Amino acid sequence: MLRVFGPPGTGKTTTLLNMVDEELGKGTPPEKIAFLAFTRKATYEARDRAALRFNLDAKKQLPYFRTIHSLCLLILGLRSEQILKAENLKEFANRVGIDVSGNTFEDEEETVKPDHPVLQLHHLSRTKKVPLREEYNRNHTLMHSWEEVDYLTRSYQEYKESNGLYDFTDMLEQFLVYAPTACPEFEVCFLDEAQDLTPLQWDIAHLLDSKSRRMYCAGDDDQAIYKWAGADVDHFINLPGGSETLEQSYRIPSSVHTVAMGIANRIHKRYPKVYRPREEVGLVRRIGNINDVDLSEGSWLILAQARYMLYGAHTELKSAGFLFNKQGVRSISPKLSTAVNAWEQLRNGKSIALDAAKTMYGFMSAGSHVERGFKKIQADEETLFTLPSLQQNHGLLVGEDLVWHDALDKIPDAERAYMVALLRRGEKFNAEPRITCSTIHGAKGGEADNVVLMTDLTAAADNERQIEPDNLNRVFYVGVTRTRQKLYIVEPENAYRSFEI
Repeated sequence: MLRVFGPPGTGKTTTLLNMVDEELGKGTPPEKIAFLAFTRKATYEARDRAALRFNLDAKKQLPYFRTIHSLCLLILGLRSEQILKAENLKEFANRVGIDVSGNTFEDEEETVKPDHPVLQLHHLSRTKKVPLREEYNRNHTLMHSWEEVDYLTRSYQEYKESNGLYDFTDMLEQFLVYAPTACPEFEVCFLDEAQDLTPLQWDIAHLLDSKSRRMYCAGDDDQAIYKWAGADVDHFINLPGGSETLEQSYRIPSSVHTVAMGIANRIHKRYPKVYRPREEVGLVRRIGNINDVDLSEGSWLILAQARYMLYGAHTELKSAGFLFNKQGVRSISPKLSTAVNAWEQLRNGKSIALDAAKTMYGFMSAGSHVERGFKKIQADEETLFTLPSLQQNHGLLVGEDLVWHDALDKIPDAERAYMVALLRRGEKFNAEPRITCSTIHGAKGGEADNVVLMTDLTAAADNERQIEPDNLNRVFYVGVTRTRQKLYIVEPENAYRSFEI
């Protein structure tokens, strides 16, 4: 198993894709190549690129470009009705009297992982391959007794077994049982983001290695920030066999690289590696808060260790009239954006679709702006509406003389003020935001021209670094290395509970 170390911005995934191209170019049968990543998006991009370049049928001829869970589903041959779904979780919750929902994962079947803390602990112990009681004793935040934990996990297992259901972790465990005979042989297997593999997933990686003539594991131990989710970065660091390091970053300027390496060198357990920054110097500057920087141009990442630390930035950005993403959600709701656009199109003599008209009516008062009984527009899906047709046939009581903030009178005051601020700044609220507010964990894999990095820590993180500082060092290394040009380090509110850069 050869390791490919890809420091930030060195093109790790591109290198893997080029290696896939080389394999296909020299005649390796496409069905003998496995490419495994953590997201379906990543595997589909790799599959579709190879299919386009070599004129292949993506689904039929590249069947092993998948997530790890999707590969498990394929090899196990599980039917849809055997996969634990949200409705199963709801039924189980009703039986035992708890509130359980699930996070959906994008595999060939929509698998779910329960979000109840006890069942999350159950999953964590299994993926780390440690006894449940041991993981329970290690956990200091769970507000459930051992008796509750034992009862719920046994009930959960019994429910699945009695209904013939497999959950997110069952698929991994069962793959290890059946794959020695059921999994095909590969000429070459590629595995991306190997630093994030859990012990259970490492078992799968080694099994795939035994099924492959050659296997490449790509990752970066310095960016291993998911130990809390069971990731075993030490396994990646200590793997026997050869390795290569990608030595040129195409993202990080030299001044930022200096800061990044200062943090990386604090990591006690790491694979020693050297990589070069871009020739550009870039900028590193310390600031008091985000008001000290001009956000009007370029792409921006505003990062913090915890989500609540970003709330003040959200307020400042809204007051200043900036459009932004917050944890993957736009700062202006799609419905509000649709409603405003729809009204302005009508005022300009254009037509709108049924969904847009319904959304617009949702922001108008019954009785004064729309006749009572007409709020739910009755029409065919293909119908297009103009301002006159809505007035004549669908109860619209207001006309083109009203601007959007008067016509859409049910917009909350705060949102109306924010939209006015956006328009004054000249922001196109349908555009892709240039600014993203995110936790550092949420920004892993991302990059921007400019990064604003907050250095405050939660109490839990501050306590953890006294025990195992490597985890926090890796988190802030990831935060710093999202930068393409300028890094702004925000002075902490509490100097005694902050990360020193």
